[in-house]
Amino acid sequence: MLMTLRQALLIGALALLVACAGSGEQQTEIGSVTEAYEKARESVARNNYRRGIQIYEAIQARFPFSDFSRQIQLELMYAYYKSGQSEQAIETADTFMRENPIHPRVDYALYITALAHFEGEPGFTERWFRKDLTKRPPEGVGQSYANLRRLVDRYPASPYSADAVQRMLYLKNRLAAYENHVADYYMRRGAYVAALNRAQDALEEFHGATGNVDSLTIMAEAYEKLGMMDLAEDTRRVLDLNFPNN
Repeated sequence: MLMTLRQALLIGALALLVACAGSGEQQTEIGSVTEAYEKARESVARNNYRRGIQIYEAIQARFPFSDFSRQIQLELMYAYYKSGQSEQAIETADTFMRENPIHPRVDYALYITALAHFEGEPGFTERWFRKDLTKRPPEGVGQSYANLRRLVDRYPASPYSADAVQRMLYLKNRLAAYENHVADYYMRRGAYVAALNRAQDALEEFHGATGNVDSLTIMAEAYEKLGMMDLAEDTRRVLDLNFPNN
């Protein structure tokens, strides 16, 4: 069987790591770690994330400060994410980016971090029982959106950018909806200035979200309640111009 490029690079890296050992001991060490690495990859491919993580962590402990360790970090953050261990995935990705700010795989680490935060979104059970998700504080959503935006802005040619853009659209709508919910809460309690500020922030921060129509509506009503009729009329003109079917 022909050796893959990944295996060849792995063996080369390991050879450097154990060069001080005797030739027989060196070959044993290389073969042992290479076999373990492939075993971990196969475990993850078969969705046996627990086993894969155990092996990766053992290899990383053996070579903690090496070029090979960086590859293990990349493998681990993915395995953690797929196994539902979001905190570990985020921590591993953040550590990787902090220690390797110009590494060519920083875009991947950003993507995994964003996905790990993104998975904090409501699951099937909540959607099934039709809970109003706009009233749920978007705890990890803001961080996910920030990471996706950073990925798209800094690495527009990344293979993960297209998916990042699609996820950003969803998160933008989610965040705008929550901000409007809070603004509406202030409106119903007579805190018109607070409602106005919250709706205005949502409009500016999440421009293009489906919730923009609600933000403008709240702003117009808040201006009216505050007796600022000229601004209320201006806001309604903007609302009618951009959302004529509202």
